Amino acid sequence: MRHLVYLLALTIISNFSFSQKTKREYYELKVYRYKDSIQEKILDAYFSQAYIPAVHKAGVKTVGIFKAIANDTAAEKVMYILTPFKSLEEFASMDKKMNADKDYLQNGSAYLDAAYNKAPYIRTESILLYAFELAPRLIASGLQSPKSERLYELRSYESPTEKLYRNKVKMFNQGGEIDIFSRLGFNSVFYAEVIAGSHMPNLMYLTTYENRKSRDEHWKAFSADPAVKKLFATDEYKNNVSKAEIIFLKPAEYSEL
Repeated sequence: MRHLVYLLALTIISNFSFSQKTKREYYELKVYRYKDSIQEKILDAYFSQAYIPAVHKAGVKTVGIFKAIANDTAAEKVMYILTPFKSLEEFASMDKKMNADKDYLQNGSAYLDAAYNKAPYIRTESILLYAFELAPRLIASGLQSPKSERLYELRSYESPTEKLYRNKVKMFNQGGEIDIFSRLGFNSVFYAEVIAGSHMPNLMYLTTYENRKSRDEHWKAFSADPAVKKLFATDEYKNNVSKAEIIFLKPAEYSEL
């Protein structure tokens, strides 16, 4: 009897450990659009001195802050904030926790208390994502080059229908596309389904490179890879993307990714 109880307990613990290891994260990708260096300075101060310390205190370990490379010439500039969450409950409760944090309110006052006619941005958008089954956790890139030289590539793949979207997600997971990226050393930070956002059905992923030359070499290797050619020639995965968007990013100096 004791032996049976022990086996049952061992099974429960093993199942619990497995579920903990494979639990999928949620991500908020917040997009800030702004017009000039004055707004950018306020945003940089807010995220580096208020937001990141506050979410750390609330249990979030790593935050990525990125700026579009196109900002150098664009009239409307863009900043991306990537925050991982262990659950939807953690995501939903974060604002309340932060607004109860006196240090956050004080350090972020220039942003939080900005006047209506001196807003620190033009507009924001929040995209909620759910990590892929076979890429359940955000992974820091591990790049060694200076942040000023790194290139981050954010890709968004929209599908014609929900069914074809699920097919593209399957292509990344069971189809082996994630494995190919890993084998070719793409330094992927995340792969995720968009579960709430302005463009759906949609998935997004982020890959990283030491520099632009490395990025081009990786994609050249991807295009020439026999496994890639075989995968994209498979009838099962035809016509599952209707629009692909590529955004080149650079990390802020205070970014943790």
